[in-house]
Amino acid sequence: MEDEIRPECAQCSVKDRICLSAGGTGPPSCPTIHYRSAIEKAVREYERPEIKAFARMASIQEGECYADRHVRPYVLHPVKPRVQEVCEFAHKMGYTKLGVAFCVGLFREARAASDIFKAQGFTVASVMCKCGSVPKETIGVADEEKVMIGAYESMCNPIVQATVLNEVKTDFNVLVGLCVGHDSLFFKYSEAYTTVLIAKDRVLGHNPAAALYTTRSYYARLLRPGF
Repeated sequence: MEDEIRPECAQCSVKDRICLSAGGTGPPSCPTIHYRSAIEKAVREYERPEIKAFARMASIQEGECYADRHVRPYVLHPVKPRVQEVCEFAHKMGYTKLGVAFCVGLFREARAASDIFKAQGFTVASVMCKCGSVPKETIGVADEEKVMIGAYESMCNPIVQATVLNEVKTDFNVLVGLCVGHDSLFFKYSEAYTTVLIAKDRVLGHNPAAALYTTRSYYARLLRPGF
Protein backbone atom coordinates (compact mmCIF):
# COMPACT_ATOMS: atom_id res chain seq x y z
CA MET A 1 0.00 0.00 0.00
CA GLU A 2 2.78 2.42 0.93
CA ASP A 3 4.37 2.06 -2.50
CA GLU A 4 1.11 2.93 -4.23
CA ILE A 5 -0.13 5.99 -2.35
CA ARG A 6 1.60 9.35 -2.48
CA PRO A 7 1.05 11.37 0.71
CA GLU A 8 -0.36 14.86 0.13
CA CYS A 9 -0.88 16.31 3.60
CA ALA A 10 -0.54 19.85 2.23
CA GLN A 11 -3.70 19.29 0.18
CA CYS A 12 -5.82 17.81 3.01
CA SER A 13 -9.31 19.32 3.42
CA VAL A 14 -10.67 16.93 6.06
CA LYS A 15 -12.26 18.76 9.00
CA ASP A 16 -11.48 16.28 11.79
CA ARG A 17 -8.07 15.01 10.78
CA ILE A 18 -6.98 11.65 12.13
CA CYS A 19 -3.50 13.02 12.80
CA LEU A 20 -4.93 15.62 15.17
CA SER A 21 -7.93 14.04 16.87
CA ALA A 22 -9.01 10.64 18.15
CA GLY A 23 -11.67 9.21 15.88
CA GLY A 24 -10.73 11.50 13.03
CA THR A 25 -10.51 10.58 9.38
CA GLY A 26 -8.21 11.21 6.47
CA PRO A 27 -8.29 11.56 2.68
CA PRO A 28 -7.30 8.70 0.35
CA SER A 29 -3.70 9.97 0.38
CA CYS A 30 -3.46 10.09 4.20
CA PRO A 31 -0.08 8.72 5.39
CA THR A 32 -1.38 8.29 8.96
CA ILE A 33 -3.75 5.67 7.58
CA HIS A 34 -1.73 4.11 4.79
CA TYR A 35 1.88 4.28 6.04
CA ARG A 36 1.50 2.35 9.27
CA SER A 37 4.63 0.25 8.90
CA ALA A 38 6.76 3.31 8.12
CA ILE A 39 5.28 5.13 11.12
CA GLU A 40 5.90 2.20 13.44
CA LYS A 41 9.50 1.97 12.22
CA ALA A 42 10.03 5.69 12.77
CA VAL A 43 8.46 5.67 16.24
CA ARG A 44 10.87 2.92 17.30
CA GLU A 45 13.68 5.45 16.88
CA TYR A 46 12.33 7.27 19.94
CA GLU A 47 13.25 4.21 22.01
CA ARG A 48 16.87 5.34 21.71
CA PRO A 49 17.51 7.28 24.96
CA GLU A 50 19.34 10.20 23.36
CA ILE A 51 16.68 10.60 20.67
CA LYS A 52 13.85 10.34 23.17
CA ALA A 53 15.42 12.98 25.41
CA PHE A 54 15.94 15.37 22.50
CA ALA A 55 12.40 14.91 21.18
CA ARG A 56 10.90 15.22 24.66
CA MET A 57 12.65 18.52 25.34
CA ALA A 58 11.64 19.84 21.92
CA SER A 59 7.99 19.11 22.71
CA ILE A 60 8.28 20.66 26.18
CA GLN A 61 9.83 23.75 24.60
CA GLU A 62 6.95 23.92 22.13
CA GLY A 63 4.39 23.97 24.95
CA GLU A 64 6.27 26.61 26.92
CA CYS A 65 6.05 29.01 23.99
CA TYR A 66 2.38 29.64 24.83
CA ALA A 67 1.03 31.48 27.86
CA ASP A 68 -2.04 30.74 29.98
CA ARG A 69 -2.41 27.15 28.79
CA HIS A 70 -4.43 26.32 31.90
CA VAL A 71 -7.19 28.79 30.97
CA ARG A 72 -10.40 27.37 29.46
CA PRO A 73 -11.57 27.94 26.84
CA TYR A 74 -8.01 28.20 25.62
CA VAL A 75 -6.98 30.72 23.00
CA LEU A 76 -3.45 30.40 21.59
CA HIS A 77 -1.16 33.03 23.10
CA PRO A 78 2.42 32.74 21.77
CA VAL A 79 4.96 34.67 23.82
CA LYS A 80 8.51 33.75 22.77
CA PRO A 81 10.57 34.72 19.70
CA ARG A 82 12.61 31.98 18.08
CA VAL A 83 15.98 33.21 19.36
CA GLN A 84 14.65 32.87 22.91
CA GLU A 85 13.41 29.38 22.08
CA VAL A 86 16.88 28.40 20.85
CA CYS A 87 18.45 29.54 24.12
CA GLU A 88 15.87 27.86 26.32
CA PHE A 89 16.00 24.58 24.40
CA ALA A 90 19.80 24.53 24.51
CA HIS A 91 19.71 25.06 28.29
CA LYS A 92 17.17 22.25 28.64
CA MET A 93 19.55 19.93 26.79
CA GLY A 94 22.49 20.95 28.94
CA TYR A 95 24.38 22.43 26.00
CA THR A 96 27.11 24.94 26.78
CA LYS A 97 28.78 25.61 23.41
CA LEU A 98 26.76 26.89 20.47
CA GLY A 99 27.96 27.14 16.88
CA VAL A 100 26.76 29.90 14.57
CA ALA A 101 27.14 29.27 10.83
CA PHE A 102 26.24 32.42 8.96
CA CYS A 103 26.19 34.12 5.58
CA VAL A 104 28.45 37.11 4.96
CA GLY A 105 25.31 39.04 4.01
CA LEU A 106 23.92 38.56 7.52
CA PHE A 107 26.99 39.60 9.49
CA ARG A 108 25.03 41.98 11.72
CA GLU A 109 22.36 39.41 12.46
CA ALA A 110 24.99 36.81 13.31
CA ARG A 111 26.70 39.21 15.70
CA ALA A 112 23.38 40.07 17.36
CA ALA A 113 22.54 36.38 17.76
CA SER A 114 26.00 35.64 19.14
CA ASP A 115 25.68 38.50 21.63
CA ILE A 116 22.35 37.11 22.81
CA PHE A 117 23.74 33.59 23.18
CA LYS A 118 26.73 34.86 25.14
CA ALA A 119 24.47 36.94 27.39
CA GLN A 120 22.52 33.77 28.15
CA GLY A 121 25.65 31.99 29.34
CA PHE A 122 26.78 30.08 26.25
CA THR A 123 30.22 29.83 24.73
CA VAL A 124 29.83 30.73 21.06
CA ALA A 125 31.87 29.68 18.02
CA SER A 126 30.91 31.40 14.77
CA VAL A 127 32.04 30.68 11.21
CA MET A 128 31.23 32.76 8.14
CA CYS A 129 30.35 31.18 4.80
CA LYS A 130 33.48 32.41 3.02
CA CYS A 131 35.82 30.77 5.54
CA GLY A 132 38.79 29.18 3.76
CA SER A 133 38.87 31.67 0.89
CA VAL A 134 38.42 28.88 -1.66
CA PRO A 135 37.83 30.26 -5.20
CA LYS A 136 34.58 29.33 -6.90
CA GLU A 137 36.54 27.87 -9.79
CA THR A 138 37.38 24.97 -7.44
CA ILE A 139 33.87 23.60 -7.89
CA GLY A 140 33.64 24.44 -11.59
CA VAL A 141 31.92 27.81 -11.42
CA ALA A 142 32.66 29.82 -14.57
CA ASP A 143 33.45 33.52 -14.43
CA GLU A 144 30.09 34.47 -15.97
CA GLU A 145 28.34 32.43 -13.27
CA LYS A 146 29.78 34.46 -10.40
CA VAL A 147 27.96 37.23 -8.56
CA MET A 148 30.76 39.67 -9.39
CA ILE A 149 31.84 38.77 -12.92
CA GLY A 150 35.50 39.39 -13.64
CA ALA A 151 36.56 39.45 -10.02
CA TYR A 152 37.98 36.99 -7.51
CA GLU A 153 35.13 35.40 -5.60
CA SER A 154 35.37 33.00 -2.68
CA MET A 155 32.84 30.18 -2.72
CA CYS A 156 30.33 29.77 0.07
CA ASN A 157 31.76 26.84 1.97
CA PRO A 158 29.25 25.13 4.26
CA ILE A 159 31.36 21.97 4.47
CA VAL A 160 34.21 24.05 5.90
CA GLN A 161 31.79 25.77 8.29
CA ALA A 162 30.53 22.42 9.55
CA THR A 163 34.04 20.96 9.74
CA VAL A 164 35.39 23.87 11.79
CA LEU A 165 32.46 23.68 14.21
CA ASN A 166 32.99 19.92 14.42
CA GLU A 167 36.63 20.59 15.29
CA VAL A 168 35.71 22.85 18.21
CA LYS A 169 33.02 20.34 19.27
CA THR A 170 29.95 22.54 19.43
CA ASP A 171 26.96 21.04 21.23
CA PHE A 172 24.31 22.65 19.03
CA ASN A 173 24.56 24.66 15.82
CA VAL A 174 22.46 27.59 14.63
CA LEU A 175 22.18 28.62 10.97
CA VAL A 176 21.87 32.30 10.14
CA GLY A 177 20.93 32.87 6.52
CA LEU A 178 22.85 30.25 4.56
CA CYS A 179 21.88 30.00 0.88
CA VAL A 180 19.55 27.34 -0.47
CA GLY A 181 21.68 24.23 -0.99
CA HIS A 182 24.51 25.51 1.16
CA ASP A 183 22.29 24.98 4.19
CA SER A 184 21.65 21.44 2.99
CA LEU A 185 25.36 20.67 2.85
CA PHE A 186 25.84 22.08 6.34
CA PHE A 187 23.11 19.79 7.69
CA LYS A 188 24.78 16.82 6.00
CA TYR A 189 28.26 17.47 7.40
CA SER A 190 27.51 18.87 10.85
CA GLU A 191 28.10 16.37 13.63
CA ALA A 192 25.97 18.34 16.09
CA TYR A 193 22.24 18.83 15.83
CA THR A 194 21.39 22.02 13.93
CA THR A 195 18.50 24.47 13.97
CA VAL A 196 17.71 27.45 11.74
CA LEU A 197 17.37 30.93 13.19
CA ILE A 198 17.09 32.82 9.90
CA ALA A 199 16.21 31.50 6.44
CA LYS A 200 17.75 33.68 3.74
CA ASP A 201 15.48 35.58 1.36
CA ARG A 202 17.36 38.33 -0.43
CA VAL A 203 14.22 40.01 -1.77
CA LEU A 204 11.86 39.71 1.20
CA GLY A 205 14.14 40.75 4.04
CA HIS A 206 14.71 37.13 5.12
CA ASN A 207 10.98 36.48 5.48
CA PRO A 208 10.40 33.80 2.81
CA ALA A 209 6.85 33.18 4.05
CA ALA A 210 5.81 36.57 2.66
CA ALA A 211 5.81 35.17 -0.89
CA LEU A 212 3.54 32.33 0.25
CA TYR A 213 1.10 34.71 1.92
CA THR A 214 0.76 36.79 -1.25
CA THR A 215 0.33 34.15 -3.95
CA ARG A 216 -3.18 35.51 -4.55
CA SER A 217 -1.88 39.03 -5.05
CA TYR A 218 1.69 40.33 -5.49
CA TYR A 219 3.26 36.90 -6.03
CA ALA A 220 0.51 35.32 -8.13
CA ARG A 221 3.14 34.73 -10.83
CA LEU A 222 4.65 31.99 -8.65
CA LEU A 223 1.59 29.85 -9.36
CA ARG A 224 2.30 29.96 -13.10
CA PRO A 225 4.80 27.45 -14.53
CA GLY A 226 8.17 29.03 -15.10
CA PHE A 227 7.40 32.07 -12.88
